[in-house]
Amino acid sequence: MAKQLQLDLPRWGGRRPGAGRPRKFQRPGLRGPGVPHLRRGAIADRHPVHVTLRLQPGVGYLRSQGRARVLQDAFRAARIRFGMRVVHYSIQGNHLHLIVEVESSEAMSRAMQGLAIRIARRLNALAARKGAVFADRYHARALVSRREVANAVRYVLRNFRHHTRESLPSRWEDPLSSARFVREKPEDDAPVAPPRTWLLRVGWLREGV
Repeated sequence: MAKQLQLDLPRWGGRRPGAGRPRKFQRPGLRGPGVPHLRRGAIADRHPVHVTLRLQPGVGYLRSQGRARVLQDAFRAARIRFGMRVVHYSIQGNHLHLIVEVESSEAMSRAMQGLAIRIARRLNALAARKGAVFADRYHARALVSRREVANAVRYVLRNFRHHTRESLPSRWEDPLSSARFVREKPEDDAPVAPPRTWLLRVGWLREGV
């Protein structure tokens, strides 16, 4: 019986380098592919969420007095809205960090859409510009353990120190963050709301932050 010959055929299937529909227009201020347009995972109401929003160039330096006031006013208006509570925030030069509590994934989507529209309109008006303000979709990560929440709160509230890499006093608190509300209960007109979830009220403090 003749031995069957093995043909050297090209392999098919699997992911190929460069495959997929390319981004039609590169978005200013965005590095890499950005946040994938996939269905977001379910969010439980007992788990806080770390949200990051990155802005395009041309909007201006967010830590300037006028723009920071616009952002804090937006947080104040949306701190308890559409089933989302803004508990912590940090304003950086070209991006924002939020830690929020939400009732559901649907509430998260509605609230973030409303917040993004409010911020975009006010910042565009301040800069006398038109067009998109955000470089990409918001990135959201659910925090499901005490350690994750503690690390996220530490990262958000100390983010300015992380970016500047300056020698700041050890007890220095970023005035453009919600750092002071860790030890003070937010007043009625504060940009943030008191936490309701156990992880943000008590749990993260047991991690020694």
